Amino acid sequence: MNDVHSKSIQTRIDWLSALAARHGEDYRSPEAMLARARYQSLHPTAIAVLKCMDGRINIPVATGTPIGILMPFRNLGGRFDLGWPHLGEVVTQYVMDRVHEGRQVLFLVSYHYSKGDHQRGCAGFAYDQQAAFDHTQAIRQQMSTIFGAGHGTVYPLVCGFETDEDALVLHGADGQILRVADLTDCDIETLRSQLSALLPDMPSKMREDLLPLLVGNFEHVAAIRQQAQQGLRQLDVEHREWMICLGRGFDFLHTPNLALIVGPYSPNLAEPIIKAAGIIEANMASGRIPDDGFLLLSSVPYDAIGVDQARAELKARFLSEFAQAVIGAAYPALAKKMINRTAILDWQARRLSWLC
Repeated sequence: MNDVHSKSIQTRIDWLSALAARHGEDYRSPEAMLARARYQSLHPTAIAVLKCMDGRINIPVATGTPIGILMPFRNLGGRFDLGWPHLGEVVTQYVMDRVHEGRQVLFLVSYHYSKGDHQRGCAGFAYDQQAAFDHTQAIRQQMSTIFGAGHGTVYPLVCGFETDEDALVLHGADGQILRVADLTDCDIETLRSQLSALLPDMPSKMREDLLPLLVGNFEHVAAIRQQAQQGLRQLDVEHREWMICLGRGFDFLHTPNLALIVGPYSPNLAEPIIKAAGIIEANMASGRIPDDGFLLLSSVPYDAIGVDQARAELKARFLSEFAQAVIGAAYPALAKKMINRTAILDWQARRLSWLC
């Protein structure tokens, strides 16, 4: 389906269900399993991305990275505080699990903006690019405090994401910047040495494992520019999301600009939900999506059957009920167009199960 955004809400939901099923089947296939294992053998650094809930930000697609390699953490504006109890526990557990596997961990601490129109930037920071950047620096400092300032095992790398061209911007510790959108074919040949100069304190193996993401992003930006020349890019740089996803485990949404994904991290969870609902309402009002309905999808992953799975079901239902109440209070007219779905995800198999 070339433009699912323009279809009826029921058609979109049916498409989404089929997409999730196909993603799970593809993820579980022998070919995909071997490809992931081979990729991780060649590039053992674990990579996690702290990013905004904005549906235009899809780092696996923008870097050409296989699904299941990058670990996402999403919240409004990419706002995170490692002092938040749940977030701190999840991030720390993720790091310790990777360390026990003998792996280093690279965190891409991201902010986003639009070079063409600051009003297409991050609503979570009131379109203030400097404020968003300053926040990523604060997160970087928090990570250094928790995991060590030497960055030998955990490295927090501040990255910008320019949404007009899906281009990465890397910030070195001393203020140097590498903009993928400015690179040429000749620059790609010397990218390894450029990374060494930009990030001299990053472990060499980690830099090697970062390199494929940058090369993939360079190729993706070239494809985006070709789309723009053909007049196929305009709507993609604006919000066209038609669903709010609350929870974790949404990596099957590898098509950009479908969903506003709200992680369950902030102590004030109502804030990003209200902001997401406002974006959905604006998308309907502008005609970027039909106004016949939008989807609220709550999902929680689990690792093991039994207790963990049962707890995931309870948590998913709680998140769904909470979000319905928040949207109903903040946007009563929009709430009448809300279609609710709740699910749990078998994380190891990427199998999504819908709850009644």
